[in-house]
Amino acid sequence: MIRDITIGQYYPAKSLLHRLDPRVKLVSTLLYLISLFLFKSISGYLVATIFLVSIIRLSKVPLSYIVKGLKPIVMLLMITVLFNLFLTREGEVLVHVWIFTVTEGGLRTAVFMAIRLIYLIIGSSLMTFTTTPNELTDGLEELLKPLSKLRVPVHEVAMMMSIALRFIPILLEETDKIMKAQIARGADLESGNMIQRARNMIPILVPLFVSAFRRANDLAMAMEARCYHGGEGRTKMKPLHYRGRDYVTYVVVICYVVAVFVIGRYLPLHVWIF
Repeated sequence: MIRDITIGQYYPAKSLLHRLDPRVKLVSTLLYLISLFLFKSISGYLVATIFLVSIIRLSKVPLSYIVKGLKPIVMLLMITVLFNLFLTREGEVLVHVWIFTVTEGGLRTAVFMAIRLIYLIIGSSLMTFTTTPNELTDGLEELLKPLSKLRVPVHEVAMMMSIALRFIPILLEETDKIMKAQIARGADLESGNMIQRARNMIPILVPLFVSAFRRANDLAMAMEARCYHGGEGRTKMKPLHYRGRDYVTYVVVICYVVAVFVIGRYLPLHVWIF
């Protein structure tokens, strides 16, 4: 399971998405996530599916790699589906067993919420797959630069987010090493109920936290040794500049948002979530 977590990881490839300005990818991802909550009908999901499939093909990231990143959220996905399935009481009753009732509206809501969550994770992951942490930091800093007039430490905020993204793969690798070391010493991490499994995780969490704090301290000392004092007066080796493809991408994403809103709300295929 630890090896299946791909969040924060960069997948190198030569694609159009990799060459886009990071500001474009950040804004486009935000608009895409918002668009998932703008429609109510199956026609909107069809438009979102076509758009997402097109983006995956343009990114040149293998579908198997993307699907592997969905495995850690299977439990969250199942909980979301079950809550919507049994707690939504709308439409005709399909199944009634003891205190559990499945209605037509609950079934539709559960299916569509599951699809929405999967699309949300895939869309967010594509941004990190096609953008290096340095590019994400620079793009976020440029987008938040107007807040610096309000004395918001924009550079520091972007730096913290970049460091957090960099630490995710490192901590996952460290967790995998610790688990293998504990198993080699005879630790049983699989058997028992949920409480016992939680207790079995203590020998993993303690050295993991110690390792994380040690890495954070080493990083802080390295930054101080290099006279790092924030973003004031600093220049960039690769300044960001918009190109023609970036403006075209903005237009395409805006057209998609408008299309999914209009088609999803005013041209339904007679199947509604609510």
